[in-house]
Amino acid sequence: MTAILKTRGLRREFLTKKPLFGAPTVVRAVDGVDLEIETGETFAIVGESGCGKSTLARLLVRLIDPTEGEVWYDGTDIAHVPAVKMRALRRDLQFVFQDPFSSLNPRMTVGALIEEPLHTHGWVDRSARKARVAELLTRVGLTPAHADRFPHEFSGGQRQRIGIARALATGPKVLIGDEPVSALDVSIQAQVINILEDLKDEFGLTLVIIAHDLAVIRHMADRVAVMYLGEIVEVASCEDLFAKPRHPYTEALLAAIPIASVGARKAETRLSGDLPNPIDPPSGCRFHTRCPYAEASCANERPALTDVGGREVACHRVHEVQLKGLAEDAPARSPAAQARFQMYRAASAEKQKPNP
Repeated sequence: MTAILKTRGLRREFLTKKPLFGAPTVVRAVDGVDLEIETGETFAIVGESGCGKSTLARLLVRLIDPTEGEVWYDGTDIAHVPAVKMRALRRDLQFVFQDPFSSLNPRMTVGALIEEPLHTHGWVDRSARKARVAELLTRVGLTPAHADRFPHEFSGGQRQRIGIARALATGPKVLIGDEPVSALDVSIQAQVINILEDLKDEFGLTLVIIAHDLAVIRHMADRVAVMYLGEIVEVASCEDLFAKPRHPYTEALLAAIPIASVGARKAETRLSGDLPNPIDPPSGCRFHTRCPYAEASCANERPALTDVGGREVACHRVHEVQLKGLAEDAPARSPAAQARFQMYRAASAEKQKPNP
């Protein structure tokens, strides 16, 4: 497989509000990120709130510009291309926003919302645009009649489906979802996730998913990148990451997953202290102030993201400390929630069957 998206030395800084005296302080929301996302995979980025996940997602499609570094899409460094060329590339790079309530213009009908990117990218024939809108609405579980309604007439799950339909309008190759199901309840999450998986298979998409819920990630991701204070600390296949984490922060995230089955958890790791201030992050390894395995040397030198047995890990003690993940048969969700996922997956599969 080849990488469709790559970053090298990617950084994004934000200035805080300028004080009465002195210079404003700088927050490095993304600090030196190197990533490779393969064509056709579902790649997940996880971490605590404030670690820089959403900023990284926006950098990947250049919704914001990087302070430093490169973002390569299909051989083009989109971080430095002129605006005219970037506009043409946007048809291949689409985004589904976290909040289905604020991401849709309340003054536009659903049909106009989905039709707008088609018009922007050269679909001159109005009847062809209308037909495409009807096709997309049907594909995400709505009906063509919904095109004449306004966003406030829909539930949260329906609005997120509309957002997905809008993102798919131009036939993208990469679809990035910034916590696309976090604002929805579990049963609606199942529907939206199954829609995304079906559309990925149907259209040959590369999916990049930002999420807090590791159970969602375990359900749908091929590979996972774990982020802490603007840095990537581990990248591994989903199966390997959940079974045997190699970074202490990953182990702590897995230990925080609610597990319904007694004995399914291998370890009970707990973090000490609060997330450090991103304005003044710790020296050396940024996780050392909360890490139960830290040594004095961890505070002095920043660990590089290096290959360790087929995965990438940024930890000085990766070869010394044995960490524990989840048992292979540990459910990613409660039995009731898992049953909902299976039910909606079965219903989705039934819809795909051709009529006799």
